[in-house]
Amino acid sequence: MFFTRRGDDGFTDLLGGQRLAKESLRIHALGDIDEATSSIGLSRALALQADTKSALLHVQKDLYLLMADIATVEGRMAGQQRLAHDAVNQLEAIIASFDGRVTIPKEFVATGDSVPGAALDVARAVVRRAERTVTHLFHSGEGANQTMITYLNRLSSLLFGLARYEDNAAGADPTISKTIAE
Repeated sequence: MFFTRRGDDGFTDLLGGQRLAKESLRIHALGDIDEATSSIGLSRALALQADTKSALLHVQKDLYLLMADIATVEGRMAGQQRLAHDAVNQLEAIIASFDGRVTIPKEFVATGDSVPGAALDVARAVVRRAERTVTHLFHSGEGANQTMITYLNRLSSLLFGLARYEDNAAGADPTISKTIAE
């Protein structure tokens, strides 16, 4: 059965049993990260390059760990983050592995030069929203930590770089926003 009816009252379960209203900030953060993961999945499906697909699958797995950390009742995993700071280091290593293969224009880039690049830019925008929500959660003291914020910040940088990488793989030169007809 695909439904349980447990959410029909506007509440949902955290890992550890606590129920929380669906409009709570923690649930908003989970929803934003879930949307980011789905956007990244669409980007992975559309990507032309195998190394892009591999990098995106890696970060999707990390985002599931991040969601599990947010969804766990406070105190249940005291001192045991699923998404450890080492994930930030690994993400930075992935970014570095693409560094010499991607040319990042100094000007603002208009998105949409290729389908895979555009999908990655949408994913980047969704990740930025998730970053804002998780930052709000962190500052409110409700179940987020600095590693989550740093990870999402690096992830948006990776997605921007991968979008340019995929644009290039599709044979598209970046459209500089200043060159768009007014």
